[in-house]
Amino acid sequence: MKKNQTSILGIAGILVILGIIYVTMMPQYISKNDEALADFSTERALNQVEIIAQKPHYVGSTNHELVANYLKLELNRIGLETSVQEGFTLNDKGLLVKSKNILARIKGTNNSKALLLLSHYDSAPHSFSKGASDDASGVATILEGVRAFLYSKQPHKNDIIILFSDAEELGLNGAALFVNQHPWAKDVGLVINFEARGSSGPSYMLMETNKGNEALVREFSKAKTAYPVSNSLMYSIYKMLPNDTDLTVFREQGNIQGFNFAFIDGHYNYHTQQDDIQHLSKTTLAHQGTYLMPLLKYFANTDLNATNSTEDDVYFSAPFSFINYPFSWVFPMTVIALGLLILFIFIGKAKRVITFREIFRGFLPLLGSIIISGLVTFLGWKIILQIYPQYSDLLNGFTYNGHAYIGAFVTLSIAICFAFYHHFSETKVTMNHFVAPLLLWIVINGFLANSLTGAGFLIIPVYFGILLFGIFVLTQHYSLGLNLLFSIPALSIVAPFILMFPIGLGLKILYGSAILTVLLFGLLLPIFGSFAKKGAWIMIFFATSIGFFVYAGYHSGYEHGQAKSNSLLYVYNANTNSAIWTTYDVNLDDWTKSYLGEKNQKAPGLNNLPLSSKYSSGFTYSAIAPVVEIPKPTIAFLQDSVVGNNRYLKIKITPNRKVNRYDIYANPKMIFYNFKANGVSTLGQKGNELEREGMRLLSYYVVGNEPLVMDFYLNKSSVFDMDLIESSFDLMTNPLLKVKPRSDWMMPTPFVLNDAVLIQQKIKKYIAPIATIPVATVVKDSTVIVKDSLKPLAKPQ
Repeated sequence: MKKNQTSILGIAGILVILGIIYVTMMPQYISKNDEALADFSTERALNQVEIIAQKPHYVGSTNHELVANYLKLELNRIGLETSVQEGFTLNDKGLLVKSKNILARIKGTNNSKALLLLSHYDSAPHSFSKGASDDASGVATILEGVRAFLYSKQPHKNDIIILFSDAEELGLNGAALFVNQHPWAKDVGLVINFEARGSSGPSYMLMETNKGNEALVREFSKAKTAYPVSNSLMYSIYKMLPNDTDLTVFREQGNIQGFNFAFIDGHYNYHTQQDDIQHLSKTTLAHQGTYLMPLLKYFANTDLNATNSTEDDVYFSAPFSFINYPFSWVFPMTVIALGLLILFIFIGKAKRVITFREIFRGFLPLLGSIIISGLVTFLGWKIILQIYPQYSDLLNGFTYNGHAYIGAFVTLSIAICFAFYHHFSETKVTMNHFVAPLLLWIVINGFLANSLTGAGFLIIPVYFGILLFGIFVLTQHYSLGLNLLFSIPALSIVAPFILMFPIGLGLKILYGSAILTVLLFGLLLPIFGSFAKKGAWIMIFFATSIGFFVYAGYHSGYEHGQAKSNSLLYVYNANTNSAIWTTYDVNLDDWTKSYLGEKNQKAPGLNNLPLSSKYSSGFTYSAIAPVVEIPKPTIAFLQDSVVGNNRYLKIKITPNRKVNRYDIYANPKMIFYNFKANGVSTLGQKGNELEREGMRLLSYYVVGNEPLVMDFYLNKSSVFDMDLIESSFDLMTNPLLKVKPRSDWMMPTPFVLNDAVLIQQKIKKYIAPIATIPVATVVKDSTVIVKDSLKPLAKPQ
């Protein structure tokens, strides 16, 4: 066979293997409405998503209540009795909200522990998100799955609890309400939670465990899900990070473990106006269903007391398989791999097909490719951000053309690899130079064995590479078919990470994908190194990279469905009787400039009271706005007494307009004891003293315009210096401000308080002049109660 034909077949073979990996990762079809009623139907689940996600339904909105009522009716319709749990919770980050959980329970025949199916039904606030993916998809998966399960009338031993939790988007408060206050919580043995951080792609399985994962991994494997996508590297990294799903609350506060299933591709739609039924991938929803049905049937009949363990397993998914083995094997497997490689090297040296000189020379193209590819990608992305400053508009760090940039830098990295091996490696010494990547992978695995044991499965493709090297040493035989066969583990295990890293962590991590591409190239060197015309392949991959860059540049703008995010707020300062427009945006557009002007005035002083947001965003620009008559809240000091060295205060803040959020700030010198808000204390309150960072005391998401009541103790000599920001999410509809609608290629920026009307003012006692405004004052036990009328003539005491 001619060498150029061999290279074409080699590339074609790799592309076929990658295609099979992609196709087998998740279902490529969706089940229709005419599916048997005992089976999960993706289209029936989609119909549920469409109804739930018609409109934004964040906590406190009218649609939120409508969705809650719909879920109760749907559970009743499939034959279940529902209950509602409602109450306030204050989490350890200072977020207060009244949650409403929707619950149902299916009795088993011989219950060990209950299986809990979990998903939240509230959508993200501030950004007009309809919550189709996050998390109507999870709710619909459970509704359709439970309906099919009940229709099949399969016997099951364990009770099954359905929990549609509330206020997940705010601070996991609904889950905390259930875990800490509901009597059913003590019955739960395992949780299956459905989530989303995007709108497409495979759904990844992540476990939440306080101890080891061995039992959960074993039971998951026995359940025989059709398309498992997961690995223990994700598990190890996830356990190191501050997790933020409802299941985290179950693990941390209830010592209850379980599985998360979440998809992350299409991250640019996450928490945005584009999280709608049109952007939700149907095959992704089908993938969620392929997890639920076998797991529901299996764990409904398994002793859930047996899912606890102290040991951890390495695990990973591959086409048509899910493989696991103990953490304790990782280091020995690495040592054995090193021993095997050394053995084959010395055999090859004895047979005079391997030389130490060529082995050491093999590190030159490998390390050169790693360094140059990493630097080119790291600096290249920095340059691209300068060329296209609009990319910074998307706070999640993944652009609409992000997949094209992944393709561009991956193919550029391959071109760089071919360039180095073209100049520093010949076909006849390929297997000598193959030793360098094998040694480097063994060193990496040795490091991971001590620091990130969950990544231990990365030694598997190294073993296949060592075996291929051994076959060559023993036979001096080259076979493209054999090389392709032994490349399957490397492609199936390593290649998905090249795409997953920038999708999950943002395009800023593209250099990691470039380095991983070079490392994968090294494992495939028996294929690529045998190419006779590497120079031609340099040009092919370089031209492909240019094509991706051109495509990305051509699609760098915005359009309907791939909208530019922007932000605008109206802030009235009641202390100075002044108002401003402000934004978080770095790049202003015509819509924001119509309020903020062309000169882009900075936003001095606005960040002194920082509003909480996912990415700690601050205000960038501001402009003077007209002062309009917005009703200010009523601040009432219901109690202010001094006993010994302590000062006790009870303060009530009552809205006089439809509001959605209160942010309360206090001087960092103020130390709060026995702090309560609307009757509840925070779980993070160690002893009597409230722990907090900076000035922010709490954020209260208002439901039904219910007032905020705070009571606490201070040292009597402590300074009293508190502020509030009252927010309503009605900027776009407020008749006093008459803000014009956005163009259809724009959308509200997610992850920040946006499209809101804010009132900022000091929390003070007010006494109005007696001749002008009567004030009811009661003196009792050294307590002064003052009703604050907030009239223009009122003066601070």
